Amino acid sequence: MVLRPHGGEKVRLMVVGRKRLPDAERHERHWGFVEAIADSAKDLEKGLRAQSYGTRTRGERTQPAARPAGEGVYAVTLEDGQMHLSFALELPAKPGEVQKAFRIAPEASYALSIKNPEKGKPVNAGLREEDEADYPRRLQEEFRGRRFAREDVRLLDFEGAEFILIGARSNPEAEYGLDLDTHDEDYQHAEVIRRLRMVKSRHPIKPLFEGRWA
Repeated sequence: MVLRPHGGEKVRLMVVGRKRLPDAERHERHWGFVEAIADSAKDLEKGLRAQSYGTRTRGERTQPAARPAGEGVYAVTLEDGQMHLSFALELPAKPGEVQKAFRIAPEASYALSIKNPEKGKPVNAGLREEDEADYPRRLQEEFRGRRFAREDVRLLDFEGAEFILIGARSNPEAEYGLDLDTHDEDYQHAEVIRRLRMVKSRHPIKPLFEGRWA
C-alpha cells in the first residue's frame, strides 16, 4: 500500500504480510515493512511496472505490473498513547470480490507499532539485519529501550522500517471521532492513481472496479 500525506509529496510504499490487510473485526495481527520512500508519488511508479528477470531453473520470468485495488483517505492518530492507522475507501464505491479478498474494507482502523531494529527478532522472521532501518540516534531514542514504538510516525520514514498492524475498529470515524473527509471519485480524478502515473496501458484497472479471480 502507498501512503501519501495530505498536502505533502513524500510517499511511503509499504508491504503487508500475508498479502492482505488484517481483519479489523477479528483483531488480526500482520507484520509489514516499508519497502521504499520517495520524494514524490511518480518516483515510485517505475518500481510498480512489469519486470522481467532470469532464474536458474525456470528461465526468463515476468513479474506483472501492480494493479490498483483501492484508493481512499487515511489518518494516523494517537489513541491512548497508541498510534492508529485509519482509512476510508473512496474507490471503488462498493467493495467487490478483489477488495474483499485483500480485506480492503469500506472503513477500518489498525493499531500501528514500529519495531526496534536494535532488539533482535525471532528466528527466520522479519528482514535481514542489513535490510532493517538504520535510524539516526535522535529517532532511535524514541524507542526508549522498548521492542516497539507506538507514538512517532516519523519512524516510518525509513526504508526497512518494520511494523505490526493489528485490526482495531471497523468504524473509526464513529469510535475515534474522526472526519476522514471522503469524496466521490472516479478513475480519471483519482488523486493518488494520478500522482503515481498509473496509466491504464501499464497498470490494468479492472481490479479496481470489476475484478474477478480466475
